[in-house]
Amino acid sequence: MLIDYLPVLIYMIIAVGLVSVIVLLSEFLGKKTHSYAKDLPYECGIPPESNARGRYSARFYVVAMLFVIFDVETMFLFPWAILYRTWVAAHAGAFALISMLVFLGILLIGYVWIYKKGALDWA
Repeated sequence: MLIDYLPVLIYMIIAVGLVSVIVLLSEFLGKKTHSYAKDLPYECGIPPESNARGRYSARFYVVAMLFVIFDVETMFLFPWAILYRTWVAAHAGAFALISMLVFLGILLIGYVWIYKKGALDWA
């Protein structure tokens, strides 16, 4: 049974070895010169106007998390859409449609609640 995982082990050894060789080669062969101009962000000949480490509003992170949540939820729509034709052929299309509408209704309720809480207002 463990012999079935031997190709995975070999692949991992090759991957780790290749990464190690590339990192070591870049460390030994790469240039070691550093200067103030080279260490500046966006090196393009124009002096930077401010610090590169700007702060983001907390609302940015809230909207980013909401995007991730709703993006993951839409991933559930793809398998359903692929299997829907099969369910219609098996006379279970109405149940599949109603179950997906309930799922989307729950998402819509969550979206409306988030909108009413003001999580999407940038002002």
